[in-house]
Amino acid sequence: MTEDLQAPQSGGRKAALGFIFAAAVMDILALGIIIPVLPQLVRQFTHGDTAHAAEYFGLFGTVFGLMQFVCSPIIGALSDRFGRRPVLLVSIFGLGFDYLLMANAPTIGWLFVGRVIAGITAASFSTASAYIADITPPERRAKSFGLIGAAFGVGFTVGPALGGFLGHYDLRLPFWVAAGLALANGLYGLFVLPESLPKDRRARFNLAKANPVGSFMLLRSHPQLLGLASVLFLYYLAHQVLQSTFALYTADRYHWGPQMFGFNLMGIGIGNILVQTLVIGPFVARFGERGALYTGLTCGVIGFIIYATAATPLQYWCGLPVFALMGLVQPGYQGLMSRRVAPTEQGRLQGANSGLMALAGIIGPELFTGVFAWSLRARGLVLGEGTAIYLAAAVLSVALVIAAWVTARDREVVASA
Repeated sequence: MTEDLQAPQSGGRKAALGFIFAAAVMDILALGIIIPVLPQLVRQFTHGDTAHAAEYFGLFGTVFGLMQFVCSPIIGALSDRFGRRPVLLVSIFGLGFDYLLMANAPTIGWLFVGRVIAGITAASFSTASAYIADITPPERRAKSFGLIGAAFGVGFTVGPALGGFLGHYDLRLPFWVAAGLALANGLYGLFVLPESLPKDRRARFNLAKANPVGSFMLLRSHPQLLGLASVLFLYYLAHQVLQSTFALYTADRYHWGPQMFGFNLMGIGIGNILVQTLVIGPFVARFGERGALYTGLTCGVIGFIIYATAATPLQYWCGLPVFALMGLVQPGYQGLMSRRVAPTEQGRLQGANSGLMALAGIIGPELFTGVFAWSLRARGLVLGEGTAIYLAAAVLSVALVIAAWVTARDREVVASA
């Protein structure tokens, strides 16, 4: 038996899935921890000049998304060539050392370098998704992909609260804790994580394909794959309204401060966890991956409309359970897309998907904050301050129409994994 294990079975597969879940939780938790303190640390470097700090922070966000966009397909292709395990471990250890760098950054320039490295290492989520595709039968992938969504929910529920608590004592303390979590996670994986991609199923590394443009060529290999990629991009784009405008929107409309908005993030995270852990499995078993995709997009549209129209905080909170069901989208599209490529291309597929997310992360913030700012200056308009959220609902509506069109004649999987 070679060192490359075939897709781990029974207990081995569960252990591997457990590590991927733990790795994703730790990565998102580490990312979430620094969310409340990084802007304040940047502001500290600019000697309290908030406007100047905002310019730097916007640059940090752009470069983070750009690094993900460029590096996701490269990392995905490297995992197809050398295996998932080494790529995952290098990325996790790299993230840990990056947080150490930011914890000790003497200047804002070093923080910038840290965000570049963070963008590169964050691209490893494509490899984690490819690992899941390797070890899970096609009919069970949607439920397994739900682990990644649950990890995001856990990380973004606990992380910001913990970061805010630690940052109250020292702005750099959250970076030290994040580094410890990442490095501990890497050591755990070093000893327990098996390889999921046997050598006979690995693909040669092709630099022409391992770039944002080249990786997207894979998405053109099948008409339905390209259509699903369009749905995915629009989903990611609409999702950008949450992190770019919701803090400002709720502060303007409901006069919420950071603490109340933190409760809002916690509620969204808890709802996401419940959907990922309790709803996805039974739902996909009953309605299939297409049903999950349609339902998730529909609930996202309705949830956004509720958020945009809610005149009171109570009405706003009523949208949370509906919006949480948008968590059905990810396992739905992941399951459908992973069926349409060969086992040797799962890394490239997930890399291309991460590239779409990064591209949305570059475009979305400027789009939605621009529309939000315009809506505040034109309060007499019918849509008012919720205009940016209505726009996100419209984007998701287009995604729903494309999804229905693309999968209407979906009778069989062209490429089985």
